[in-house]
Amino acid sequence: MAVTRNPTAFSDGYWWSGDGVRLHYRDYPGPTDRPPILCLPGLTRNARDFEAVAARLSPAWRVIAVDLRGRGESGYAKDPMTYVPLTYLQDVERLVDELKLDRIVAFGTSLGGILTMLLAGTGRPPLAAALLNDVGPELEAAGLARIRGYVGKPAQYPTWMHAARAMAEANGEVYPGYGIEDWLGMAKRLHRLTSAGRIVLDYDMKIAEPFRVPGNEAGVDMWGAFDALAATPTLIVRGDRSDILAADVADRMAARIAGAELVTVANTGHAPTLDEAAVEAAIDRLLSRVTA
Repeated sequence: MAVTRNPTAFSDGYWWSGDGVRLHYRDYPGPTDRPPILCLPGLTRNARDFEAVAARLSPAWRVIAVDLRGRGESGYAKDPMTYVPLTYLQDVERLVDELKLDRIVAFGTSLGGILTMLLAGTGRPPLAAALLNDVGPELEAAGLARIRGYVGKPAQYPTWMHAARAMAEANGEVYPGYGIEDWLGMAKRLHRLTSAGRIVLDYDMKIAEPFRVPGNEAGVDMWGAFDALAATPTLIVRGDRSDILAADVADRMAARIAGAELVTVANTGHAPTLDEAAVEAAIDRLLSRVTA
């Protein structure tokens, strides 16, 4: 069911990658005496995925929602082979340096969760807490095959309702409880309106090129990166219908880190939207463990 949120003002920020791509983030206001929440989206998603999170947590917390290269308001890369996690990591590290962030709370959905684990592995900057949304050190082959089947395939629609119905047809098994307002919300997060009046997916279709190369979903031993979260308050969120994060992998993750919390969202696939009641309560518990 659609949840109505009060809109939260944000400022648009920009920074430059090492290879000259202009990148974008949304900066929602919050205090300077606690670490900001850095939100990292999934493969085909963008900063708009975290509107509900920011609406609930800002201005009690500063929330920074990133558009990775090739998504949203960020520029497209000249070389599509830079659409890989290690390059995204370098981009995020440059943002952290530019904003002079000494510590962060990282919220990562899917690909964003891989980046969260990589940030933990580098320790730059130190993580005050981490949320891994429907992703882990091992990814299910079936889910990866499903993603490869649709990513990079252009689509356009004459109206938002057409886009919403396409979302419902493609994702009905992921969110079986959704109504038309929910699908409209998803369509507006995933698409943009062109100058020609067409509604299209809001990412560079070329992000699919390296993703289809075996091993480029993560690129490194992710259990080693995950273990770097051992001293970090950690929340693991999993959809009970997920075809990316298996239940046994999520259980192993939670057992591997002392104090980690695992929340499973009922009747949901890949990935939860983080505005589910159980997840919001778990986020509050996670943030209560963050020290200034």
